[in-house]
Amino acid sequence: MMMKKTLMMLFWGCSFLTLTDADASKLDDVLDIKTLRVCTTGDYKPYSFLKTDGTYEGIDISMAHSLAKSLGAVVEFVPTSWKTLMADFLDDKCDIAMGGISISLARQQKVYMSEPLGVDGKIPFVRCEDAKKYNTLNALNQKSVRAIEPAGGTNEAFVRKYMPNAKLELFHDNTTIFKNLVDKKADVMITDASEALYQKRYYPTLCAVNPDKPLEFFEKGYMLPKGDISWKLYVDQWLHLMQKNGEYNAISAHWLKAGDVGHHDKKHSGAKHAH
Repeated sequence: MMMKKTLMMLFWGCSFLTLTDADASKLDDVLDIKTLRVCTTGDYKPYSFLKTDGTYEGIDISMAHSLAKSLGAVVEFVPTSWKTLMADFLDDKCDIAMGGISISLARQQKVYMSEPLGVDGKIPFVRCEDAKKYNTLNALNQKSVRAIEPAGGTNEAFVRKYMPNAKLELFHDNTTIFKNLVDKKADVMITDASEALYQKRYYPTLCAVNPDKPLEFFEKGYMLPKGDISWKLYVDQWLHLMQKNGEYNAISAHWLKAGDVGHHDKKHSGAKHAH
């Protein structure tokens, strides 16, 4: 009888711990310590960029400050890279990851993603003289094509999946990678249409190929801990309000010209897939 009672106590004790753990949320943590930890790469304009003075700027940097303000908290940016982003996030180094992050099935197997911020897509970014040469996936998937991509992330994944015949070089500085295209050290970079259109302002000899008809459809969002429903619901509602009251568009307009394909623009939701 004593053994049975002991086992029952252990069962209820474990059940209580499980419920307590399930009820714990990043929402409570942020409200308690008044700090929002944000993982961001700092190398992806116009979303997240680390300046020489050590401060960050960009669309999602402003959004991070807005989210923190809604919680009565301050932002603590946690440096990461596209290659280590998932590992850092799963290692609980931050409460949310922000900065032009594409929503993919591979990521959603490991984390929650926020509601989409809007539509974007993968396109070739090439020297303007080669724009017609590299305007199809078949033309890109050739042994003579030199592709260059940041290590890690969906750009590298796209090339490995759809351009296996191309020669791929991985680059570890996403802020200077475009110079390799200008200097003819590479032929193409597959990237999001929004980034290509933004970077063209600084590299006028480079062109975004068919930005309104991307090779693969993508949406952008924020990474959140898997299983933390309370935190996801809060972030999604905050994001919904930001979009509906015009604050998100105001932040985006500071960085993106009218007509740019970006994650604030939903008109290209019919973009065709590469597969």
